[in-house]
Amino acid sequence: MIYLDSAATTLEKPPQVPRAAAWAMTHLASPGRGGHAPGMAAADLMYQMREQAAMLFHVDDPERVVLTSNATHGLNIAIRSLVRPGGTAVISGYEHNAVTRPLHAIPGVTVRVAAGPLFDQDGVYAAFEREVTPGVDAVICNHVSNVFGFIQPVDRVAALCRERGVPLIVDASQSAGVLGVDLEGWGAAFVAMPGHKGLYGPQGTGLLLCGGQAQPLLYGGTGSLSVRQDMPDFLPDRLEAGTHNVCGAAGLLAGMRFVSRTGVSAIHARERALARRLMDALERIPGVTVFRGWDQSGLCSAVVRGMDCEEAGEALARRGIAVRAGLHCAPLAHRTAGTQDTGTIRFSFSVFNRPDQADRAAWAVGGLAGNLKY
Repeated sequence: MIYLDSAATTLEKPPQVPRAAAWAMTHLASPGRGGHAPGMAAADLMYQMREQAAMLFHVDDPERVVLTSNATHGLNIAIRSLVRPGGTAVISGYEHNAVTRPLHAIPGVTVRVAAGPLFDQDGVYAAFEREVTPGVDAVICNHVSNVFGFIQPVDRVAALCRERGVPLIVDASQSAGVLGVDLEGWGAAFVAMPGHKGLYGPQGTGLLLCGGQAQPLLYGGTGSLSVRQDMPDFLPDRLEAGTHNVCGAAGLLAGMRFVSRTGVSAIHARERALARRLMDALERIPGVTVFRGWDQSGLCSAVVRGMDCEEAGEALARRGIAVRAGLHCAPLAHRTAGTQDTGTIRFSFSVFNRPDQADRAAWAVGGLAGNLKY
């Protein structure tokens, strides 16, 4: 099988990631729940994980790195912390349901969409300039579109938010481990990310980087201030109720160390080169439309004329090519780009993919399009 669905989950992990998670399962207990050696070792590992994330993502205090179950969990905390009932949020035109559904669930919220044309950073920024006005509770923008790989102008949006005094939430689901993520530089209130994509950690892990005040989403035991019935007022305890996913944190720490050693820029360059190789090949196939721009990560979306995208995805799977097809949990992005009626076939790479795999994927698409014998 050729796995080209890393925008959903990186399947091939550095070998040290599963080793670390398996070791933690039989050697580490719960941090903050005892003074014995397994508990203290777990607390030490959790702090090492926070330190590694703080270095990688420019967080001034490791305690501001909160372990979550995924990016969606972190985004829910961030949104609930900033957007009040009856308030207003400004979002980009390429947001995931992990942003739009939490906003929809808050009573009376007005959502303004700063929608710019696909692969047009200036157009997106101009839309934010129009929509970010006094009284807005929060601006929410993903760094990279999970559908098209469009790298949005987060640096400029962050500067605009600082200038106008509006808190910023960044969804770094598709950029953490691939592009520079900078909590301090952006001055963001929150940055949310998963552990299981570009950080090569286990599923069921994520991080929320906190630059501002946060409200708990879950309430319960933290191992600290147990006599009190309100949640602790300090991070990370305020946002980490219940038993930690220590095994996941161990694997995530190993994944982040792999990313740091390999280099974020090197990973991005490899994935982008593979995506461009695939796009070059797909553009030579009659009947295939490729969504392409200069401001794009290692991800390629395409459609085959006359063929339903989900049927195409299933046909590619039968040919040993694993992709994702459809709306990718981001109907807003498809409405903005004009692909809501078709969806797309998404090919997404990791650092472990090879050029010949991109070539074989293009050959398989050619077979579906009826232009090549597969």
